[in-house]
Amino acid sequence: MRVSVVIRSKDEAGRLRLTLTSLARQTMPAEVVVVDDGSRDHTEAVLAEASRRLPMRIVKHAAPKGRSGAANAGARVALGDVLLFLDGDTLAHPELVARHAATHAAGRDIIGRGETFHLRGTRFLRDPETGTPREGEEARLAGMSAVEVTRLRVTQGDVIDRFGEIDRRSTPAIYPGAGPRQLYELEMDALRHHPACTVLWAAACGSNLSVDRERFLSAGGFDEALDLNEHRELALRLCQDRARIVPVDGARTYHMTHRTGWRDPLQETRWEAVMYRRHPLLAVKLLTVFWASLSPQHRIPPEAQIRSLPELEAAAQGNTGVDYDAVRRLILSKEAISAA
Repeated sequence: MRVSVVIRSKDEAGRLRLTLTSLARQTMPAEVVVVDDGSRDHTEAVLAEASRRLPMRIVKHAAPKGRSGAANAGARVALGDVLLFLDGDTLAHPELVARHAATHAAGRDIIGRGETFHLRGTRFLRDPETGTPREGEEARLAGMSAVEVTRLRVTQGDVIDRFGEIDRRSTPAIYPGAGPRQLYELEMDALRHHPACTVLWAAACGSNLSVDRERFLSAGGFDEALDLNEHRELALRLCQDRARIVPVDGARTYHMTHRTGWRDPLQETRWEAVMYRRHPLLAVKLLTVFWASLSPQHRIPPEAQIRSLPELEAAAQGNTGVDYDAVRRLILSKEAISAA
């Protein structure tokens, strides 16, 4: 079984170099497809350098097409039996490809969700390899000792020779914070212990997600009207077509964060309208209640909180007696809380 790793990348050349280095040391070889989604930095030079040691296919967009458009473009040229989606700021554990391939050996109806971790300190750095500060973080790094700055960095040498140290530095969840970690743990718990739950599509992740290539293409790929939660919408469609999402234990990725905070799905809410038009399900609208229930700043009455995927499933059946429309109006008001 051949795996194609499809990487979406835009203006993150320093991180992309490290991502490609991690793919060059996989225990199981894979086809690598990089979609340069309209980068204006030195991504082209990074790809030229990496192609000397890592065979890859490159798709270059003159203008950005977004996460979904870039992923679909990479999938169309990929040749593997399985597509494994990765972002250009994410390191791959040496066993990543092998673990996904082994999971898909069970059949074409699998959606694989790997273990997603992050490297918190990299958010201060424009380039983790050089330790160059991100704009606005110059004073912070100037106040650190050389040893402290070194601890924030990630070098190609670390990836090649000291990957165990990268793993020890990492923390579960794609983003820093108690909320993202709690959400990650709830998603993985549901996948591992509630395999019959009907809303497991909500546990799909945007990076470190694998799917049968023919299934992906037949389904039309990611919805290009979505650039947030496109992975959950795809997983929902595939699950409605008898696919099942499963955890891929040991298939770890490490997000080299590079921003403060994250794209908040309770603030950037266009995704919900697009997704609900395609899937007019109560569970889609209740995603906002689930995520807001995990926030330490929530104002949701205890009886209306949704704090796990099995609870989301129960609420979506409509038998709780809670007026979730009123709860959602509160969450999405101008005083909306931050997402978990």
